[in-house]
Amino acid sequence: MVHHSSFVDEGGITKACGCPLLPLKSHIKGPAPASDQGRTDIVDEAITFFRANVFFRNFDIKSPADKLLIYLTFYINVALKRLEGCRTLAEGTKAIINLGLEKVPVPGESGFPFPGLFSLPQSQREGELFRNYLKQIREETSGRLLSVAYRPNGTPNKWWLAFAKRKFMNIIVP
Repeated sequence: MVHHSSFVDEGGITKACGCPLLPLKSHIKGPAPASDQGRTDIVDEAITFFRANVFFRNFDIKSPADKLLIYLTFYINVALKRLEGCRTLAEGTKAIINLGLEKVPVPGESGFPFPGLFSLPQSQREGELFRNYLKQIREETSGRLLSVAYRPNGTPNKWWLAFAKRKFMNIIVP
């Protein structure tokens, strides 16, 4: 059974491209509202549910937050693929930083992994807001992923990196 997001009815949350811009426990600057450090956020959910959700080819959407969970699950898959050959935390950090420097496509642009999942931006401003949110959430996810993909001594955690070989929703990771 697919794990869905618990952020089902988040009232007062700004949306862009049909996706809620959920609060994050983040020190990274961006458009996401700040969340309490003690509260679970969407990045925590994505990392927690990743190893179960990555096995599914279909994902029925029960709330707009599920769209973000799908996007983050795919992004974690991409990040793990980049970390696959990195034997130390230092190498992994460098690979993740390089991934973070790549252009973040939004719906309607080439390279966006889920055409039709998110609505097209109604204005350039909405597109940039969504791009900045995705950039912020990707950076936050990358930082937290490093702490689970590598042990405290800097060696790879094979129980996480083994999932780099999986194809989420039958999408081939570039």
